[in-house]
This record gives sequence, structure tokens and C-alpha cells, in this order.
Amino acid sequence: MLDHDAASAGVFGRNNVEYRNGVPEVAAYATLFATTGWAADRPLAMSELERALAGTWRVVAAYDAGELVGIGRIVSDGVVYALIVDVIVAPSWQRRGIGTEITGRLVAMCEVASIRYIHLFAAQGKRAFYERQGFVARADDAPGMRYRPRG
Repeated sequence: MLDHDAASAGVFGRNNVEYRNGVPEVAAYATLFATTGWAADRPLAMSELERALAGTWRVVAAYDAGELVGIGRIVSDGVVYALIVDVIVAPSWQRRGIGTEITGRLVAMCEVASIRYIHLFAAQGKRAFYERQGFVARADDAPGMRYRPRG
């Protein structure tokens, strides 16, 4: 895993991508978030995305020449649980190691804070990618469920 210094802001990785800790501009985040299609059935307003970012415990953002090309967020109580969410890489920047770098930095932040349980909310079809990062899928009878509104 990365050490704390390697997970710090302003460190350049491969492809001359700069990784920064901290919340990006909401408009840039909204543009990147839109590439996922996650909110197609329930669109999110800019104010909702702003509130989501404000409720984030830690962020790693990847930039190329000032343009946001990737992000990952952690929602956490800072002690027991951390949930990694929104690991997003712009489609034209995928398959260059950016998602791997972001995920590694997020995990390192949790480890530095001695978080006991690191969980991940992953997009459908990305299981193999996250397994390569050290995550394991829950068994069918494991704890944890998702709420799905009726009707």
C-alpha cells in the first residue's frame, strides 16, 4: 500500500496526472459524474452534488492540466467504518492506471487513520478491477444490504 506521504496532495503519477486531496469544483465533479450514467433514472441537481461533496470525509482527485479526469471519495465516521464511493475516471482517461492510483490512495488514507472496516460501493461490472485492488465480494449471506424503494 501507499504510505501517507505518497497519498498526499500534489503528487504526480504516471501520464503526468496530478493527484490532489480535496474537493474539486462542483461543476467539474458534475461533468465527470454525468459520464457514469448512475443518476439517469433520478437526476441529481448541482446543489445535491455540492452537498454530497461537502459530506465527504476524504477525496482524491486526478487532474490533467487543471482538468478533472478522475475522482474517488470516502464517506466515513473516521474511526470504525469507511465507504469508498464515486471512483470515477473520465472515459477517455480509463485504462491508464488512474482508477488504481485513486483507489490505492483512498485505502492508504483509511489505513493511516486506522479505520477498522473499509467498504466499497462499486459500479456494476467492475468487480474484477476492485478484486485486483485487494477488495473481496461479500458472500450472498454476508451482512450488508441495499435499500430499494417500492413502487
